[in-house]
Parts: sequence; C-alpha cells; structure tokens
Amino acid sequence: MILTQPMLNVFAALLLAHMLGDFLFQPAWMAARKRNVFILLLHVAIHGVLTTLVLGGTWQLALLVMLAHLVIDAAKSYALPAPARNGFQAFLVDQALHIGTLGWIAFRYPGALNDAVAAQAIWLLPVALILSGAIAAVLAGGYAVGMLTSRFSEHLPRGGLPEAGRLIGQLERALIFLLILVDQPAAIGFLITAKSILRFKEATDDQKTAEYVIVGTLASFLWAMGCGYTTSALLEISAGIP
Repeated sequence: MILTQPMLNVFAALLLAHMLGDFLFQPAWMAARKRNVFILLLHVAIHGVLTTLVLGGTWQLALLVMLAHLVIDAAKSYALPAPARNGFQAFLVDQALHIGTLGWIAFRYPGALNDAVAAQAIWLLPVALILSGAIAAVLAGGYAVGMLTSRFSEHLPRGGLPEAGRLIGQLERALIFLLILVDQPAAIGFLITAKSILRFKEATDDQKTAEYVIVGTLASFLWAMGCGYTTSALLEISAGIP
C-alpha cells in the first residue's frame, strides 16, 4: 500500500472526530450505560455529526463510520461480561478496532474530504494530528491508567482532595506530550524527579501507596510518551509525503 497525502488527510480528520466523540463528548454516564440501546445510538449519532463536520459535509462516509462504530461498541457492550468490558484489555482492543477501521476507510475513500477542507489540509492536517494526540494522551490516558490501576485502589487509605489525582495525571501527561512535540524529552526526567520528591513522604509512610504511585506514574508517563512519539512520527510522515 502506498500512503498518499489525501489518505492521511482523511485519516487525520476521521481520527480527530473519533477522539472528540469517544473522549470529549462522551461523559462518564454515557460510557457506563451503553447497554441501553438509546444511549448507544446517541453516542453513535454524535460520532456521525462530528465525522460529517470534519469531512466538510460528506455525510455518506459518516454513515459508514457510524455503522462500524455501532458494530464495535455493540459487540463490546453486549458480548462481554461487565468486568471484562470495563477492563484495560477491552479498552485497548476497542480503540484498536476503531482506529484500524478509520485507517481502512481512509485507504478506501481518499477523496472523502470536501474540496474546501482539502484545500486547507496543509495546515489542518498537523492541527488535527496534534489535537488527536493531545486528547489521546490526556483524556484517553486517564481512562487507560484508571483501568490499569483500579484493582489496586481499593487497598489504599482514603484521603486527599476529590478529583485531584485525576487532574494531576492529566497535567503531567499534557506536559509530557508537549515536551516530546517540542523535542525536549530529556526534561521528562526532571518531571519524574519533581513528582518523586513531592510524593516522597506519602510513599515512605505506606508501602501500598508507594507501589500504587509507582505503577500509576509509570503507566501515565509511558502512555503519554507513546502518544507523543506516535503523533511526532505521523507529523514527520505527513511532512515527507509530496
């Protein structure tokens, strides 16, 4: 397969719509109740609207995206038992299927962008890739790290500010993503050092808390770095395609 600029343009647009629909415009109550057919259809409809917008009005392709999204989400919601469908592995498989489907659609329909949108692709493409990467790092990363560490959280002492841990994770992943994009990955080491110092007393007082912090921090950092380097690679590829 030869990757062309129109293919990448369509993929970037579809990816942005997916990230917005799955992580920015899907509140927790919607994600938790998708076994309700009306909520599932509402979620799919949101994806359809967003896809139509980013493609510049190509609603026919948005219908294909909606159908694929409905099949994948319905399979996850109805075929898997509750513990499995809410787990980290199911999350990864779900997102891989969605993104893989978007890649196939971009390959099959490279001319899907509206002419007016395609004419501005030279600057819209990097914007779409950076926004998608940021959402994946900050918001999707929160879901991923939370699922990965959920089995340990019940053993921790209660305390701290409500929602503070989630906000700290979002900020650190956003900072790591930014550092990679500006080609300053060495600064991530300073971020790890600073967090270690700030959490030193809490960690040394309780071994369970220490291990939880280490697992959560490493998972959060690795996720953000993966999103950062993937986005950087896509930007380099897009710049090298004539």
